[in-house]
Amino acid sequence: MTDTYAPRLFARAEDIRATGEAMLARTLPKEAWTHEAHLATCLWLLVERPDIRVDRDIGDLIRRYNEAVGGVNDATQGYHESITRAFVAGVRFYLVRTGETELLAAVNGLLGAPEGQRDWPLRFYSRDKLFSAEARLGFVEPDLGALPRI
Repeated sequence: MTDTYAPRLFARAEDIRATGEAMLARTLPKEAWTHEAHLATCLWLLVERPDIRVDRDIGDLIRRYNEAVGGVNDATQGYHESITRAFVAGVRFYLVRTGETELLAAVNGLLGAPEGQRDWPLRFYSRDKLFSAEARLGFVEPDLGALPRI
């Protein structure tokens, strides 16, 4: 597991929505696409954007965003399918587990919860499997334990 860190919390729900909208519009500055922004955007998409089918669309949304800010999506960098799927499962699990419905409280709570920790996927994957090219390019099932299913 990685070292513990203090997450950067959001001050207002409007900041979460603005981050999500800017990511979708591909105008979010690259340096603003932090771990916290990834999770906030995922949670926001799940609870406030029923027009977006997260399981179907999240990969393309992130890949297009990465490319728009000069990133590359390949076997060694950029979008990581298995990590993304693990965190989507974690965000859903967190929402069901806590029952939190207010956006700001939900996002900030997630950032301090086990499901919001940077190393959360390593509870289910060995490091070698999670950081393989295969896991980056496509979803691979965890080898240490099943992801939570909702």
